[in-house]
Formats: sequence, structure tokens, C-alpha cells
Amino acid sequence: MKFNDYQKEALLTDRVPARPGADDAAALIVPMLGLAGETGQLLSEYKKHLRDGEAHRLFKERVSEELGDLLWYIANVASKFDLPLSDIAAANLAKVKERWASERSQPLVFDAELPEGERLPRQFEVELVDMAEGSRPQVRVLIDGKPFGAALTDNAYDPDGYRFHDVFHFAYAAVLGWSPITRALLRRKRKSQPLLDEVEDGGRAAVLEEGVAALAFDYARRHRFLDGVAALDFQLLRTIKDMTSHLEVGQCTTGEWEQAVLQGFDVWRAVLAARGGRIAVDLDERRIAFLGPSAAQDSSP
Repeated sequence: MKFNDYQKEALLTDRVPARPGADDAAALIVPMLGLAGETGQLLSEYKKHLRDGEAHRLFKERVSEELGDLLWYIANVASKFDLPLSDIAAANLAKVKERWASERSQPLVFDAELPEGERLPRQFEVELVDMAEGSRPQVRVLIDGKPFGAALTDNAYDPDGYRFHDVFHFAYAAVLGWSPITRALLRRKRKSQPLLDEVEDGGRAAVLEEGVAALAFDYARRHRFLDGVAALDFQLLRTIKDMTSHLEVGQCTTGEWEQAVLQGFDVWRAVLAARGGRIAVDLDERRIAFLGPSAAQDSSP
């Protein structure tokens, strides 16, 4: 049976129908309470199964019955909000696929048709050198041995390692093929396409990327900096997705964003523990990896 056909048939047995033009709260609250009640019944059947095991011989039949009741109430609520059940099901499948899809047959490349000097390198190595200058620790970024950008501090009253946060930008570049900050550091902005350069590589996109990094860092701070964490809160991923949806990275799924954030923090924790280090960034493999302490630290007495 098709979802919409079931929805129409189920509505014929509604004992508290909505009245045209009336503000009838009962027509909505009754099926919503029904959803809560039937969910409790389903849990009760599972409790009996855990308690009685094989003695609860009608377990599957009871589960099927309770799921059917839940489906009826779902269809009833959907009807009263003028929502086709088939559209709800299709939208839910799309959301679930986006949430967990993190693999592609080929990585996204947003600059393939541009001159070589405007393309992100497919592989490069980064060195983060922790320097003790004055009372505030600072980090100098070297890419393929060359210094890039200004020295970074934690920008915090108490040192928390945020001075190493460029790791996150390199993770976005590796996993997503996108990072206005990395483009700026590498001087790979797409200036031959003025509008593209303005929108995708300009200040607004860079601010959004910094915002994503700060948002993820605040979330991670409250979750042991993601040590031992394999999945992120969907609301965080949805917020990041919404923040960047109008940019080229909007093609990436929440599952891909999850991988970018998790990989970034895996390497960040290693860099923080070593107080600096060398990082391999590979856009073809969509990976970022910690290679070990920085050469400057290796040679220090």
C-alpha cells in the first residue's frame, strides 16, 4: 500500500476529526497524545520481551500492532497539518542519507578548471611551531617549509590550544576540498574569476569558516575535545550546514562535515600534546594526519 493511500483510508476512521474553519485543539492533541501512549506501549512490550524471553511468544505480533497504531496516529497528525505522508517519508530519507553519507567515489574539486596557481595543492605538509615569546605562547605556521600568515595566540585568558586551530582549516580543505582560509594562506585565491573570488574566497566566506571552527571548538570543549567521540550532535552539523549552504561547500553532506570536524580534532589533540608538529594534508585521500613533532622541536636542546 502506498503511504498517501493509507493516509486517506486512516482518516476515515478518525473519531476526533478537524472541523473546517474551527480552531479545534482536541483534533490535534488527541492524536499527539496517542503517539506518546503508543510509544509507551511499544516500550512495554519490549520490557516484557527482556523479562520473559521466549515465553513472550506474541512479542513480534505485539510489536507489529503497536507500530501500526503509531503509523495511524502519525498519518492522522500529518493529515491535520495538510502534509502528505509520502512527502514526509521522502524528506526523512533524504535527511538520513545526508546525515550519514561521508564517502564519495571522487573527492569534490572546486577549482579543477582554473590555472594551477589558483588551485589548492592536492598534497602538502604543514608545520606548526610553538614559540614562547613573552608571556603568551604563539604558533608559527610553515607550509612546505615556508612561513605563512602571522603568529597566532589562543586569544583567550587561559591557554586552551586554540592557537593551533589552523589544523581545522586544513582538515576542511582535505575532507571537503573547501577552505577560504587555506586558500588565503597558500595564496591560491581564484582571482581570474572575480565574482567567484569575491563570494567563495572573500572576507565573508573566510569569516564564516572561522565561525564554523569557533562553533565546533566550543562544542568540543564541552565534550573532552572529542576524544573517543565517533559521532557528533546532529544539531551542530545542521547549524554548520545552514551557515555554509549558500557557498560551494553546500554540496557537502553533514556526514562529510562530521568527518572533517572529527579528523581535525584527532590531529589537533596530537599537535596540542606535542606542543606543535608536522601535518600531512591530502585532498585526494581526503585525509589529514599527524606526522610527529616539528623539526624545530626535534632540534631543540
